[in-house]
Amino acid sequence: MNGKIVKTITLGAFALVAVLGAARPVRAGDAKNPYPTTMAPIDQYLMGRDAEIALARSAAPPSISQDATVMVLGRQGYETAVEGKNGFVCNVDRSWMDQFENSPEFWNPKRLGPVCYNPQAARTLLPITLIRTNLALAGKSKAEMNEGMKAAIEKGELPALEPGGMAYMLSKQGFLNSRCGNCSPHLMFYVPVKDAHTWGAAPLGTDAPVLLATHFNGAPEPVTEFIVPVSEWSDGTSADSGDHAH
Repeated sequence: MNGKIVKTITLGAFALVAVLGAARPVRAGDAKNPYPTTMAPIDQYLMGRDAEIALARSAAPPSISQDATVMVLGRQGYETAVEGKNGFVCNVDRSWMDQFENSPEFWNPKRLGPVCYNPQAARTLLPITLIRTNLALAGKSKAEMNEGMKAAIEKGELPALEPGGMAYMLSKQGFLNSRCGNCSPHLMFYVPVKDAHTWGAAPLGTDAPVLLATHFNGAPEPVTEFIVPVSEWSDGTSADSGDHAH
């Protein structure tokens, strides 16, 4: 994704949240859910620019990520830090990319998910990340973000899903959730919403070769994400067996 594409998405999709909402007090978790129940202060989600670039690039093998565009999170949303030349785009997802329902860590600032999208996914999946992020930074609650995504979909603000969209999530340094940490290295493939049985996908946490992600899948984004675990991290080291989960 070059600067022109990012600028186009910024001007179009981000118009949805052009006026920032009022700041909300952060509510601490309780015994059942120790994580914040509203967004923490923005500083808790930000990283040093160089550290975030390096973490984003760790999502894919160097042969891909070294020539990829890299986007980093700023106070106004994601911005291009490095212009690439191979069409791939790498960034570090934050916690609000989780499913809207049954997601106790939705606002956990410790969650960092390095991901590298191929050109098709960069054009059609990355806008979901950008819209969700700007809704979060606008002070929207989880429920309001859900409604904001529904409105964006109804207005046709998401590009149509392109065939062949996929992404790498092979970073050993990521922290996807508190249950499995960096979890396991995996590839992600994106298709229009359809029955998971079309790929023989099984729920997360099982040892099946293809897994069904819990986010998106029509709730509300019209995308199904299939996860295929692989045996090596992006640095070529072997992955230990363990939970296959986001």
